[in-house]
Amino acid sequence: MDTSKTKSLIEHAIAELEAQLRAGKSESLKQLLEVSARFHDYSFRNQLLIAMQRPDATRVAGFQAWRKLGRFVKKGEKGIAIIAPMVGKKREAEAADSESQLFGFRAVYVFDVSSTDGEALPSIRDVQGDPAEKLDALKSFAAGQGIAVEYKPDLGGAQGMSCGGRVLMLEGLGAAEEFATLAHELAHELLHRDKATRPASKTVRETEAEAVAFVVCTAAGLDGGNTASDYIQLYQGDAETLSASLERIQQTAHQLIQAFHLREESQVA
Repeated sequence: MDTSKTKSLIEHAIAELEAQLRAGKSESLKQLLEVSARFHDYSFRNQLLIAMQRPDATRVAGFQAWRKLGRFVKKGEKGIAIIAPMVGKKREAEAADSESQLFGFRAVYVFDVSSTDGEALPSIRDVQGDPAEKLDALKSFAAGQGIAVEYKPDLGGAQGMSCGGRVLMLEGLGAAEEFATLAHELAHELLHRDKATRPASKTVRETEAEAVAFVVCTAAGLDGGNTASDYIQLYQGDAETLSASLERIQQTAHQLIQAFHLREESQVA
């Protein structure tokens, strides 16, 4: 693919992503945010208690909270003890209009999602398709840039991590999701490894990396749907954030796209 065709493909993909962002949140993202709002924000102390008792916990909620989400705690599951405040008002008649007061704390129990059954929780959909040899081309590109790609059984809920000269990938991802994740993390490596030039805002960094991944996935023939725009909006990004980083996104996407097109051309030759 020559430079003009690559440029046209990149511009078309970015225009599509911008249109999705301007259209606002997708229904799946709205459902995800609605469910997330029902999960309590836990204090640092309770986060430590959860981690001590259930290090692999990902999403926790109380018995009744799970029921409201259409899920039920499985029989025999052990709860995770956390500390909850006891709040109330004085009983004296003259204090009928008094403000609520803290009377102490008590232990309550929450359960990890793995301890429940029922309706599936909404999530951002995975990228669909088959990247074929393009996945190997991205790995070869990483090696050529001096970026090690390592696979781990657990990344604390993440699918990939950029560590400055090293990308960690979660084992067991499907080929399309692995390709999209690797493209995202390589974008971080190329755009954000240098502290002197990387944007200070996490919103901008995540918008740039996910936009690059969206363009590269489009070039590889994968279907991401609203995955990228949902992800960007989760980090408070929007069409204006995308536009402000347009040149950086285009240049980085071009590097990655050329990596697998050059590989294809060499195999044909």
